[in-house]
Amino acid sequence: MSLGSVLALCGVIATSVMVMTGSVVLAVCAGTAVGVLTGLINGFVITFFRIPSFIMTLAMTTVARGAVLLYTGGSPITGLGDFKIIGQGSLGPVPISVLILVAFVILSWVLLNKTKFGRYVYAVGGNERASRASGINPDSIVVKAFILNGILCGVAGIVLMSRINSGQPAGGVGYEFDAITAVVVGGTSLMGGTGTITGTIIGAMIIGVINNILNLLNVSSYWQQIIKGLIIAIAVILDVWTKSARNKKKA
Repeated sequence: MSLGSVLALCGVIATSVMVMTGSVVLAVCAGTAVGVLTGLINGFVITFFRIPSFIMTLAMTTVARGAVLLYTGGSPITGLGDFKIIGQGSLGPVPISVLILVAFVILSWVLLNKTKFGRYVYAVGGNERASRASGINPDSIVVKAFILNGILCGVAGIVLMSRINSGQPAGGVGYEFDAITAVVVGGTSLMGGTGTITGTIIGAMIIGVINNILNLLNVSSYWQQIIKGLIIAIAVILDVWTKSARNKKKA
């Protein structure tokens, strides 16, 4: 739930470092480091204090948004120089932002499908008690997963701020709901244990197409929010029905 606010915080810190140092590398490192820190805090508090992840990430949403507004005074950061190359530049005919997406999709796929950590993530997501009984340390997996999520939020924030060529403290508002909608449509279960990277990419493309169609039809942004909410609800209902049907067959 903290994706949008953490994204904004990481992106603004990156742009701030860019203005202070003029170094794109340092800016990227700073933005990513903030993402790692927020992910670590989320994971640690959730596992150490046994707080539901929904509540902790909801709290982080407010903290991160408040932090970025406090840091900037609510004003955008401009004068970024070469920073825009990340989100606006191209390597030949291919935009750099697309190359970043492809790289992270491949890395994520390999991580989830070809490593022990990936198998443990599915196991912990599916049944934490069973995974613990199998010798897996769920707390360690959860913390690592949140750190990875923080890295991805940091990179997303950097790309977003680079695309608009400014550090916007109000950036990323509502992005967490777009992300949830994309992964649910892509087949990821909100109950845990089920989901793929390829499915998520397909889900994101579907949501992108739907957004474009609604914009071309001049559908009100208020109605768009309602439609996205209904999509999430329908996808979750279908997921619950599917799991119930599978359980009945097994029984």
